[in-house]
Amino acid sequence: MTVPAHALGSLRQQLLRWLILPLVALVALNAVSLYRDALEAADVAYDRSLLSSTRALAERVSVQNGKVVANVPYVALDSFETDTLGRIYYKVTGLQGETVSGYGDLPPVPAHVARSDLYPALVRFYHASYNGETVRIAALLQPVFDDSMRGIALIQVGETLDARNALSRDILLNTLWRQALLVLAVAALVWFAVRLVLRPLMRLKNEVETRPLSDLSTIDQAMVHKEVRPLVAAMNGTMARMQDLVASQRRFIADASHQLRTPLAVLKTQAALALREDDPAALRAIVASIAGTTDSAIHLANRLLTLARIEHGGGSDQAAPVSLAAVAGQVGLELALPAVQKGIDLALEVEAGERSTVSGQELLLHELVSNLVDNAIRYTPPGGSVLLRLGRSEGGVLLEVSDSGPGIAPSEYDKVCMPFYRAQATLEANPGGTGLGLAIVRDIALLHGATLALGRADSGGLKVGVRFAPA
Repeated sequence: MTVPAHALGSLRQQLLRWLILPLVALVALNAVSLYRDALEAADVAYDRSLLSSTRALAERVSVQNGKVVANVPYVALDSFETDTLGRIYYKVTGLQGETVSGYGDLPPVPAHVARSDLYPALVRFYHASYNGETVRIAALLQPVFDDSMRGIALIQVGETLDARNALSRDILLNTLWRQALLVLAVAALVWFAVRLVLRPLMRLKNEVETRPLSDLSTIDQAMVHKEVRPLVAAMNGTMARMQDLVASQRRFIADASHQLRTPLAVLKTQAALALREDDPAALRAIVASIAGTTDSAIHLANRLLTLARIEHGGGSDQAAPVSLAAVAGQVGLELALPAVQKGIDLALEVEAGERSTVSGQELLLHELVSNLVDNAIRYTPPGGSVLLRLGRSEGGVLLEVSDSGPGIAPSEYDKVCMPFYRAQATLEANPGGTGLGLAIVRDIALLHGATLALGRADSGGLKVGVRFAPA
C-alpha cells in the first residue's frame, strides 16, 4: 500500500478552508469594488455641489463700463472662505486674464484637463495644491457681455478635501464592517452546513468502530450520501473478501487438523506397540514403520505450509523472468533417483528452448513442476513412464507432465484440484497421498496468470498441462 508523503488532515478543516478562504478573497474584491464605486459617486456628488457654487458665483459676474465685475455680497464671501468641513476658495478672471475678485494665486487650469461631459456647462474639474493642501477646483467658462463688449470670463471655485476624505473614511469603515459581518455569517453557515453534511460519515465511523471483530456483514449504503457510496461499496467488497478468506482459513485449518490427526494417531499406536515389543526384529520393523509415518507427516506438513504460503500471495518475492527449461531440468535431476528406484522412465523434452522464459517467482515455479513430476512418479506403477515436456502454445509456454498411471475420470477433473480431495483411481495406486499436489499446482498457476488443464495421456494415464502467457 502506498503511503502519502504528507498525511491528509481533517476533512472538515479542508472543506472550511477551501470554502471560506476563496469567499474571503471574493468579499475583499467586492469590498474594493464597492469602495471605489462609492468614492466615485461621492466625487460626483461633491463635484455637483462645487459646480453649483461656481454657477452661483457666475451669476454675479457681469460687464459694467467695459469692465468685468463680480458683485459678491459679504455674506457670500464669508461662506466661500470657510465651511464646517473645510475651506473654500474662489477666483474670477476677466477677459484679459486679470483677476477680478477672489484669490489671485489660485492655481490655473492645467492644459491637459478636458471638459466634463457629465454636466451641460463649460466646466473642468482638477486637483491642485494650494497653501500646502490638496484642493479640488471647478473651472467654469462664463459668457459675459453688454452693448459695448462681449467675451468669456473664468470662474474658479476650489475646496479642500477634508469633507471628501471624511466621507471616504466613513464609506470604507461601513463597507469593511458590513463585509466582515457577511463573512462571519457565511462562515458560520458553512461550518454548520459542513458539520451537517459530515454527520453521516461520523455515523459510519461509529458504526465501523463499534462493530465486534467477528462482524463482517455489509454496511447499508443508504446511510451515507451518494458520493460516498462507492467507498462504502468498496468497504463491503473488502469485508466480503475477508469473509471468504476467514471461511477458507477455517476450512483449511479444519481439513489440516483432520489430515494431521491420522498420521499422529498412527504414530501414537506404533509407539505404544514399540513399548510393548521385546523382539528386536519386530521392534526394528515397528521403528521403520514409525520412520515412514513420520516422513509422511513431514511431507503432509510441508505441503500444507506451501499451500498456506501460496494462498497468502506466494511470499514477498517480486516477479522476475524465469527459465522454465532450467527449472524443469533441475526438477528432473532432483527426482531422477526416486524414478530409478521405482523403475520408471523419466524423460524431459524441451521444444521451447530459449523461448521458455516466463514472468514469475522461481521458487513457486519450482514447486509447481516438482509437484507435477512427484505426483506422476508416485501414481505410476513400476516399469511405467513419465514425460515432462516444454513447448510453445498460442504465443506462450506450455508445460505438460504425462504419466502411465491409472489416470483420473473426466468427471473428477475439477474436484481433484480441491485440497484433500483424492480421486477413486488414485486411492489404490498411492494410499498414503495427501490430496494437496494438484491444489498447490492450481494455486501457483493462478498466481502466475497461467491456466491449468487436465486430460488423458497417450499412454492412458493423466496429462496435466499448464499454459503460461509470454514473459
